[in-house]
Amino acid sequence: MTASKLDQLRQMTTVVADTGDIEAVRRLKPVDCTTNPTLILKAVENPAYAGLVDEAIAWGKKAGAGNEDTVHAVCDRLAVTFGAELTKIVPGRVSTEVDADLSFDTQATIAKARALIAAYKERGIEKDRILVKIASTWEGIQAAKVLQAEGIDCNLTLLFSLPQAVACADANAFLISPFVGRILDWHVKAGGGPYTAETDPGVVSVRAIYAYYKTHGIETVVMGASFRNTGEIEALAGCDRLTIGPGLLDELAAATGDLPRRLMPESPGEAPARQKLDEKAFRFAMNEDAMGTEKLAEGIRGFVKDLRSLRKLVAARLA
Repeated sequence: MTASKLDQLRQMTTVVADTGDIEAVRRLKPVDCTTNPTLILKAVENPAYAGLVDEAIAWGKKAGAGNEDTVHAVCDRLAVTFGAELTKIVPGRVSTEVDADLSFDTQATIAKARALIAAYKERGIEKDRILVKIASTWEGIQAAKVLQAEGIDCNLTLLFSLPQAVACADANAFLISPFVGRILDWHVKAGGGPYTAETDPGVVSVRAIYAYYKTHGIETVVMGASFRNTGEIEALAGCDRLTIGPGLLDELAAATGDLPRRLMPESPGEAPARQKLDEKAFRFAMNEDAMGTEKLAEGIRGFVKDLRSLRKLVAARLA
């Protein structure tokens, strides 16, 4: 009997679950797990996790009812609580996101990342089980550079372009999450297509980043993210890691047929010469890339919106 496409994918790529749903992770058995404010908000609104939410609210009430600092602290506690539960299920890493409204503040990002790692440590979870997720702005990438030097591994998210990937490599980031589906969304909205899995602009972008990293011996892990269909995933089979939502993981688990390896470190494809970007060069390269600039800004806005919704929900419960 042919192995499912998910089982075949697992032979060549580390499969990561893109969810805060603890039961889905238990069922799908990924190696790693990633969360973000949107996924935490969904999990908090799920009655199945009322106990975890109640604990964080009770802790917040003891800490000092209802001011803004308490609300933020409870939100951090919720993120760490869900992350801690996920570390009991996955054998690898759990990614926990720094507040998206700190995306343009290097020092505040560093402070928040250290605080998250300390909160995990209090629960007996060492930093080698956690990735701190940070938006791939110039400020976020510089924060990651400091954190990596301290031994705190970072997942640079909301990554849409090669200049972002180049800067992340220069910062020695542990891992980057280039977004496939959102790149496709932008091009479709701009009137492009129709696209196949091979011509999908998101797939093409990740393949180019993969080729750049492997050609130049860059150790930063490439983890494709934000998929719209299984075709995109299959076209990136062999990528270091792929973070996939439960719905698409289920589709892959149900699908059979041969899944050929598409990305290979020993023959990654053509890549441009190694680049070094200072702040001016980075900002100019991003400005030249309308898609990258727009999707990064939109992604931060989306995460901030859900973070505010989470804070509002917490503030109401504390009151």
